Order: sequence, then structure tokens, then C-alpha cells
Amino acid sequence: MAADLTPVPVNPPSLPKPSGYSHGTLSGNTLYLGGQTALDERMRIVPGGIVEQFRQAFANVLTTLAAVGGRPQDLVSVTLYLTDIADYQAHGKEIGQVWRELAGPVYPAMAGIGTTGLWQPEAMIEILGVAVVPDERLVRPATG
Repeated sequence: MAADLTPVPVNPPSLPKPSGYSHGTLSGNTLYLGGQTALDERMRIVPGGIVEQFRQAFANVLTTLAAVGGRPQDLVSVTLYLTDIADYQAHGKEIGQVWRELAGPVYPAMAGIGTTGLWQPEAMIEILGVAVVPDERLVRPATG
């Protein structure tokens, strides 16, 4: 039987309610993760610098991944958009510790891209990615 490739939005209720976008889109067993900044449940960028913003943004990505039965090791590609590459590099060891705490020791294909700004002016990082979730764990969201 062929996989259902119809795109289905994935919007976990614990993340801010999207308007004009989805936190993720599932097609077959591939989850395309929308860009996540460090927005908390109150729709505010977390304070404290790049390490704290990385933690929140990556946790938001993982929340969307978990909503379809995915795990961090299912990530196949991650792209980081950074407003200050030097600051990210200066805190690389701490950010690596956060990654391992949240996702373990496995790293997907990654890219870091410098940008002059993000959607929220105080955001320092936006993370997007792609994951492939094994069929035996895949949970397709209701399409309403």
C-alpha cells in the first residue's frame, strides 16, 4: 500500500497557536518542521542570550516532532538561522551540551546561516528541519 503523501499540518497545542503557518507539515512519514524561534508559551522570546534561545527554539522543534511520534534521532536535516554567528560560535560548547541534553549524541546534516534579522526583532536564532519518522512510531494528526 502506498504511503499517504497528502500534507497534514502539525500544530501541537503546547506551542503558540499558529496564524498563517504550521509548526510542521507531515507528508508520508516525512515531517517538514517550520522555523522555530525561542517563543515561550506566552508568545515571548525567552531572555538570557543565545544559549537560552537555542534551548527554547530547539525544544519547540522537538515538541512538533514528538507530536507525530518522532524522536530527535529521526531528524535528517537541521538549519540554523543566526543573527550573530560569532556569538553562536563563542557559546558553541554550551549549545552542544544543550543539544546532547535534549537530543542525545546523534547529529543530522546541519547548516548555519547568518541573517540580518528574524521575524521577532529580539530573536537571535530560528531553527527548522526535516525528520523521517519510522512507520511503526508514526502518528498522523487528525485532519479535522
